[in-house]
Amino acid sequence: MRLFTAIDLPAEIAGRLDTLIGKLRPLAPIGWSRTANLHITAKFIGQWPEDRLAQLNRSLAGLASRPPMEIRVRSLGFYPNQKSPRVFWAGVEESPALTSLAEDTDAALEKLGIQRETRTYSPHLTLARIKESSGLSSFLKEVGRLKDPDFGAFPADRFYLYLSKPGPGGSVYTKLSEFPFTS
Repeated sequence: MRLFTAIDLPAEIAGRLDTLIGKLRPLAPIGWSRTANLHITAKFIGQWPEDRLAQLNRSLAGLASRPPMEIRVRSLGFYPNQKSPRVFWAGVEESPALTSLAEDTDAALEKLGIQRETRTYSPHLTLARIKESSGLSSFLKEVGRLKDPDFGAFPADRFYLYLSKPGPGGSVYTKLSEFPFTS
């Protein structure tokens, strides 16, 4: 099983991002994300044995003791950069609460043998993956024209454990478990 933990987006923010993707899609032949797949990853777990799923769920349930957090989605950018784009993303403003969730998840799952992240946590929403950077000039111009869009804020009051299965039209994500925050 290929797993990750994530926070879902509310419909209104997903709708704003869907509108943006609809506007930009004709400008670039790149691998656009399905809006239904957009999420804020707290921890990519990777391969996990199904017979240890209950153990993983118990560890994740221990992370839910925290108050809801405010999350704001704003700005657009590229990894690693605009000159050599591989990922087009919408930014998620870093907050101490969101960073704490990611760090606490990392620490709890390390006890189960899951390797800690070596990179600094950088929350974002992957809007598209870019394999070929040629033919993107109209797209890049339009993204630059948009400057620093604000897609809105929302209170996050839970996170989920997801199963990721690759498919012909991209990965299919299935929620396996829900962890509501409790203060």
